[in-house]
Amino acid sequence: MMEGEMFAEIGALKPDATLELVRPGEIYVRIAPDEIVPFCRSAAERGFELVDLTCVEGFDREGRASLLYCMEKWGIRETLTLVCTLDGGSAPSVDCIFSSASWYERKIRDLFGVDFPDAFDKRRLVLHECYPEGFHPLKKSIPNRPFSPRTAIPPEDEYQFMPVEGEGVYQVPVGPVHAGIIEPGHFRFSVIGETIVNLEVRMFYKHRGIEKLAEGKKPEECVAVAEAISGDESVANALGFSLAIEKIAGITVPDRAEYLRMIYAELERIHSHLGDMAGMLVDVAYPVGATRFTVLREEIFRLNRDLTGSRFMRGAVRIGGVGSDLSHDQIRSLSCFLPDAQERFRDSLKVVLASPTVIDRFATTGVIEPRFIRPLHLTGPTARASGASRDVRRDHPYGAYADVSLPMRMLTSGDVLARFSLKASEVMDSLLMIRACIENLPDGPVITKDSGVPDGYARGIVESARGQNVHYVRVRDGRIDRYSVRTASFCNWQAIQHAVMGNIVADFPVINKSLNLSYAGTDL
Repeated sequence: MMEGEMFAEIGALKPDATLELVRPGEIYVRIAPDEIVPFCRSAAERGFELVDLTCVEGFDREGRASLLYCMEKWGIRETLTLVCTLDGGSAPSVDCIFSSASWYERKIRDLFGVDFPDAFDKRRLVLHECYPEGFHPLKKSIPNRPFSPRTAIPPEDEYQFMPVEGEGVYQVPVGPVHAGIIEPGHFRFSVIGETIVNLEVRMFYKHRGIEKLAEGKKPEECVAVAEAISGDESVANALGFSLAIEKIAGITVPDRAEYLRMIYAELERIHSHLGDMAGMLVDVAYPVGATRFTVLREEIFRLNRDLTGSRFMRGAVRIGGVGSDLSHDQIRSLSCFLPDAQERFRDSLKVVLASPTVIDRFATTGVIEPRFIRPLHLTGPTARASGASRDVRRDHPYGAYADVSLPMRMLTSGDVLARFSLKASEVMDSLLMIRACIENLPDGPVITKDSGVPDGYARGIVESARGQNVHYVRVRDGRIDRYSVRTASFCNWQAIQHAVMGNIVADFPVINKSLNLSYAGTDL
């Protein structure tokens, strides 16, 4: 008999639902292809959002592709995943119900060859024109080895940007190669004078094959793969992957390790936010204010190195716990650093927010309206600055976060100033949370050695500095059979196309930086 809030929702949506798997935090339900659209439409009407959509070959038996639709409803701790095994090579599109589904479906079409005939956008997403026709690298039949790219691309196969027409409209192409040392991405602006009337973003110029690389590896070998997804999310992604494996194997992480994990995750949040805030100030020609945050960020990187051996804390998180314990001297060093960092950050913030130039450039710039949050499934500071009260650490608590009272920061103006201010508040909160962790740090071991990971699948969801990161892992015969990752940037990138509307091109850099979107975290 089904009990609980999510079970009640499932009963209302599909009274005869067939449960595929039930575990703490996750419920999987079997659904037929012809039921996808009506189920999703009813779910959306009841407040569900599409969290993730991934494809798995051989979920039931070899050769058949299954689509996994992961959804959540605010206020319910469990996620709902629909498992739909396809009879052929196509599936109905749900992009008319969940706007965020468009990128997922285009990605699955590229990587698995599954067609969505009624989708409104059928252009390539991940595999650009240089990839040969019929090449779908995540199919089991495709070996993980170099391929021969197309060198001659006919005009009809070139990527077609959405046309924007009208008197006085002209296009400003930016990228994919940029002046700074950043990853490639193309931005196609349509402007009238200096005012932006449309922006289309094109990513995936450096597809690395992270998910294919994971196939066949032992779970413990894949922690390093997860860390490489996006350098400044090393802890968050290693933690998301480890949570999924720990669910499959039934591993209980020691309490001390859970607190250390939280310390590392909050240190990562701090240095990420400091980098954003400094970058935003540089983009409005206020380097004096930016320097204060940059210096503090560098000190945290050095602290990370002293604590874990890595500036980005690679190797800190391991399946079953953490890589090593902190000594008494390391804990004392961290304790001494925190109050001073808190005071210096507060003083720096006062200086910056007293600058009329900063306020003038930040306020009312790059507004993300609340109506985009649910359709695009925006998360993290991007959503919280636009009036959304959502945070994985509170909504789907994991590890030591279940033991803490997490302040919920939320602003409503949705502009650059709101995102700057919200991140500043979260830096202060993270400093306080780390101090609380140290004060309540339990004794005991820091890792649970597993005796092998059984066959199974699970999803780990964490709150990175950018928002919600989702890791789906399937293990077969002790090795990774499927590893699917969706970082917050994958969804949040689509918000920037709305945030720039009505602004001028010169404001794009600070709008972009305020969202802190990761190219690498999107282009796996």
